[in-house]
Amino acid sequence: MKKKTSDEFVFLPLGGSGEIGMNLNLYGYGPEANREWIVVDVGVTFGDLSTPGVDVIVPDPAFLEGETIRGIVLTHAHEDHIGALGWLWSRMKAPLYATPFTVFLIREKLREAGILDQVEINEIPLGGSIDLGPFTVDFITMTHSIAEPNGLAIRTPLGTVLHTGDWKIDDEPIVGAVTDSRAISRLGDEGVLAMVCDSTNVFVEGVAGSEGGVRDALTELIGSLKGRIAVGCFASNVARMDSVIRAAEASGRRVSLAGRSMHRITAAAKSVGMMQDIKPFLSEQEARVWPADEILYLCTGSQGEARAALSRVAEGTHPYIKLSRGDHCIFSSRVIPGNELSIGRLQDKLTDRGVRIYTEKDHPGIHVSGHPCREELRQMYAWARPKIAVPTHGMRRHLAEHANLAKDIGVPETVTPRNGDMVRLAPGPAAIIDEVPSGRLYVDGGRLVTEQGEALHERRHASTNGVLIVSFAMDRRGKIVSDIDVRAIGLPGDAESPLGDALDDLAERAEAAVTKLKGAALDDELVIEQAVSRALKKASQQIWDRRPIVETIVLRL
Repeated sequence: MKKKTSDEFVFLPLGGSGEIGMNLNLYGYGPEANREWIVVDVGVTFGDLSTPGVDVIVPDPAFLEGETIRGIVLTHAHEDHIGALGWLWSRMKAPLYATPFTVFLIREKLREAGILDQVEINEIPLGGSIDLGPFTVDFITMTHSIAEPNGLAIRTPLGTVLHTGDWKIDDEPIVGAVTDSRAISRLGDEGVLAMVCDSTNVFVEGVAGSEGGVRDALTELIGSLKGRIAVGCFASNVARMDSVIRAAEASGRRVSLAGRSMHRITAAAKSVGMMQDIKPFLSEQEARVWPADEILYLCTGSQGEARAALSRVAEGTHPYIKLSRGDHCIFSSRVIPGNELSIGRLQDKLTDRGVRIYTEKDHPGIHVSGHPCREELRQMYAWARPKIAVPTHGMRRHLAEHANLAKDIGVPETVTPRNGDMVRLAPGPAAIIDEVPSGRLYVDGGRLVTEQGEALHERRHASTNGVLIVSFAMDRRGKIVSDIDVRAIGLPGDAESPLGDALDDLAERAEAAVTKLKGAALDDELVIEQAVSRALKKASQQIWDRRPIVETIVLRL
């Protein structure tokens, strides 16, 4: 395809810039009125205390409606890169392209969503290449904390972008090949217009460290312990799982997998030729009666997730796995920011059972990051030599610091977009030229809702202010003919507390509010509900410094 004078090459993040997770990146080529797009990664992030009842959050792809999408290219199989496909593919309806390990997990995800037979999935070999309209995309082997991570060389008539995906430099990756530095250096020789690059560890000096070193540390630690051992790690980190399994076997232990993700990822790994020479896993039932010194449980839940295997073990509710005094739990994972409290509670519960805890703080060698530190970033820039640095995959402070690092090592131009910022990469200097709609959609009750959804708003309000339920009967003349019952949920007043009289006070205020109504107002349920709500919210503000949701039930006799 030849370039035209009206053509532009643009980058547009709809997720993953200004946050860690929920990656959704777009590359566009052509004139503004007739632009063609490719999508790179379609990921999720996870709910927290600010989103009660919501476990999964996905980027809002509304901008893509009506646009020409040539393909969806997946760099690797982490949830923050593929996890939203089941929810969002129907809004894009473009072919998928990924390497074999990622394809295996994509198929499982789409099967669960009930749309597998609707989706065109193209399996690309490692180092493969695809043509998507004005784009030629070359897959470049990287190293990361999952199998088959890929960078993408995205070629257009106006220049080439290196989209790194998630990566690190690891000379002993355990699983897969080392980073293809020759391919990146060749790109640099040809000329890289821009590099869109991972910023996660930009504040950390040095290098992330090698999985080979982790294997040595785990082998030494596991070999020194007696009693049952549980190891918590990210199921997606096949190299770490492989290291734990081989460390266990070296110390004469058999491995039992605990958690659905562990089984899914090992199946994916075996489907592409990994983990072929390890002993069969014991079922949880078999492991239950295995000698304590000869068993190791490989568990999900290292971040304190409530329903994961380690949390159920800590609560004592796991049907098969029981840990107690003399047993051990190794956390071979980092603490994801925001999970500190849940992990702390998990470790406290295990400690109460007499289980000894091991983390990277007291045993630094048992975990390394999957993202590049500052020295690795400098090396990547030395290989690629881009004209433009576009930091992504990080909070705002990460992107700004990454841009400063790029400037310090001589990159001519930097730009740090927010989600929704359209960056013109060529022609001319890099610049943010437009802002498009972006945002989040919440998976709530099995359906997608907006950030402003009424149900979530009410749930948030109730979680901090509580709920009052008021019920009474009225006759046809509008006279209250029963006691007024007021019940509180999530408020400090109840029948047996010193504030229990507050509920009686609220009943009197509700009655007074209804008594003030005259004529036709007494026949209008909505007017009655609004009057009671206003009166009780005002009273609750005085009593508890809260404005609860007020639900009024009127029974007509």
